[in-house]
Amino acid sequence: MYSADSTDQFFFGYQLSTMNFNEIKEFTQSCPKIERISTHSHVRGLGLDPSTLCVIAKSSEGLIGQEKARRALGLVAEMAREGRIAGRAVLLSGPPGSGKTALARALACSLDSSGSTVPFVTVSASELFSKDVSRSEALLQAMRKAIAVRISEETEVIEGEVVELQVDRPASITSNQTKVGKITMKTTEMETIYELGQKMIDSLMKEKITAGDVITIDKASGRITRLGRSFTRSRDYDAMAANTKFVQCPDGELQKRRSVTHTVSLHEIDVINSRTQGFMALFSGDSGEIRQEIRDQIDAKVAEWKEEGKAILVPGLLFIDEVHVLDMEAFAFLARALESPNAPLVVMASNRGMTRVRDEGLDASQQEVTPHGIPADLLDRLVVVSLDPFSESDLKEIIKLRAVEEDVDLDTDALLLLAKIAKESSLRYACNLISLSHLIRLRMTGSSSSPVEHTHVKKAFSLFLDEKRSSKFLDEYGKHFLSFSGSSNGESSSSAQVAAGDSASASVATPEPMVVS
Repeated sequence: MYSADSTDQFFFGYQLSTMNFNEIKEFTQSCPKIERISTHSHVRGLGLDPSTLCVIAKSSEGLIGQEKARRALGLVAEMAREGRIAGRAVLLSGPPGSGKTALARALACSLDSSGSTVPFVTVSASELFSKDVSRSEALLQAMRKAIAVRISEETEVIEGEVVELQVDRPASITSNQTKVGKITMKTTEMETIYELGQKMIDSLMKEKITAGDVITIDKASGRITRLGRSFTRSRDYDAMAANTKFVQCPDGELQKRRSVTHTVSLHEIDVINSRTQGFMALFSGDSGEIRQEIRDQIDAKVAEWKEEGKAILVPGLLFIDEVHVLDMEAFAFLARALESPNAPLVVMASNRGMTRVRDEGLDASQQEVTPHGIPADLLDRLVVVSLDPFSESDLKEIIKLRAVEEDVDLDTDALLLLAKIAKESSLRYACNLISLSHLIRLRMTGSSSSPVEHTHVKKAFSLFLDEKRSSKFLDEYGKHFLSFSGSSNGESSSSAQVAAGDSASASVATPEPMVVS
């Protein structure tokens, strides 16, 4: 590597300008490739037997434990596939780190792996708060994103094998004459010659269509699709590549009517019809407020298509994480929206116990305290799936699975220590220490083959605090921080007392930090 002292002026741009292309190629190839690994990238499904909806194994498809919750969500997925989900809502209730978001991700993966076209939309409750869009509008847009419309239409296509392609070019380059030509296509029963214009010839040249190719031509749009090469040309070794696909020559008539299905969401139809730029409005980002009159017209048109058999409405799944963040206005709108006959299945998640329901019109002392921070009338409409805290053996298996996902080799002592940290602190904190311990091991040993050991995990634990040790740190050194008491009558609140260093008189109990030996 290049090293520069304080007197040496070195600019990266100058270095690249003086390199030749071979040096640049070697430089880029020597750089390590970075692969993004998300929190739930190891989740691939619910791990259930499709026929009995029973858990295949305690650890299956990236999920560990929570067998009852997985079976419950398996029934939810079955309802989604059968279309019996309108107006229903499910609440995933469990402490932090119990796998609520992972189960929602597994539910989406199970629907995708089954070949289902049921839409799945994930939002966080905090995303519904915006200065430009009201909470009810943002929630309605999220619900209409989770409702798909399958629109079927018939189109005429020409499908056959190309026998001959003739193109008559102009006599000179400067001539204004357009190219014309003829194409001869056949099936097993007939053969026809078609006249070609300039645009069709350009499309054929772009797709590199030659004699022996089996193609389809959409008569409405002129789109050309190559299906493969005819089996009758399988001996033309000079006219095929290694990945050439061979197909049979089509039978029947050359011109056929074919049904084509387009799947869009109701929200996409709303955006297209509410903006002057039409379809391009989908790429502009924020859609803003959409008038209810437009939605009523679209709903009426979709209902008309359903009556004529041109469209099918497919309610999907909407997952709302941290649902306790919503306020009374959003909950009231959600309760009314669930009564719609085309409402999607709403899956919510909350890690709160008895919590106040947010209401901007009331003081904190007047706000209603309910289970999970959800109003009682809406909570009565939900089916609750409870998640238990993970056992120590489950935590060990989860950490082992995450280590494999992050390509980190842990020895037995390091794995046991991380499981202990996950149980006494939090699972998220322990998972964060995996990559940190791996980097510390690389710095200490310089070898990429040796596993992460107990000492590397202890070093990472000492450098990065968890929530409990961070709270203890604030108790000891809180007087050096800037704080806001929030009291209006001049009396010190518990936060002000902690900020002043008087942790003994504070009403908030500080959790006891764990000690790693």
